Amino acid sequence: MLTIAESGDNMNTVNQVTISVALADDHVLFRQALRHLLDSEPDIHVIGEASDGRAIQTLVEKEQPDVILMDINMPGIDGVTATRELKSQIPDVRIIILTMFSEDGHVIRAVRAGADAYLLKNSESSKVVDAIRAVFRGESVIEPQLASKLLSEFRRVSDVSEEDAMGGLSTREMDLLQHVAGGLSNKEIAQRLNLAESTVKNRLSLLFEKLGVKDRTQAAIYALSHGLIPMSKDEQA
Repeated sequence: MLTIAESGDNMNTVNQVTISVALADDHVLFRQALRHLLDSEPDIHVIGEASDGRAIQTLVEKEQPDVILMDINMPGIDGVTATRELKSQIPDVRIIILTMFSEDGHVIRAVRAGADAYLLKNSESSKVVDAIRAVFRGESVIEPQLASKLLSEFRRVSDVSEEDAMGGLSTREMDLLQHVAGGLSNKEIAQRLNLAESTVKNRLSLLFEKLGVKDRTQAAIYALSHGLIPMSKDEQA
């Protein structure tokens, strides 16, 4: 929602665009501090606050802000899901993920959901203000230390050929799925694949999202029902 403020005399009228912003975070003190910061900017106006994903969706439908500052970890509907749903309904709304999470999985999920920017909550206040103005202009913003994670993921995806894909999964994802279906823990999978346990956790999050499942049990059922791993003799009987 754009508002134009006119100032100056009749001979020199200056039009100033005001960017309307909505805040979505379940921490009241953080929202209040953020609102105080943003309302001190002459071209930014906070039009409302929400404490969860469902509330921000309702607020956006009513107020139609230009930019949303969205936390990831909120009760009910999380920030990534809210971002995905809002972007599908209102493609022009700009969404900045502002969170404590810097793990690969969270960054990639947010970008895939349509987020226009991804900033950490420990960023300098000036970076947040600059990001709002940038996404309003149609630009994308991401913390420099997070950019390398995205580049690595895009390289990984681009390296997967059609011949390597089975059932829409890469050979690396198939290995991971087979270990999950075999009942191995993250630690055991990490040892088998020579990876860090945190890397296994992040890759599983991405794999579950890709398969449309919520947990390890559903992932194993998916693998069996789609013929991606062989059933044991007992299961075939």
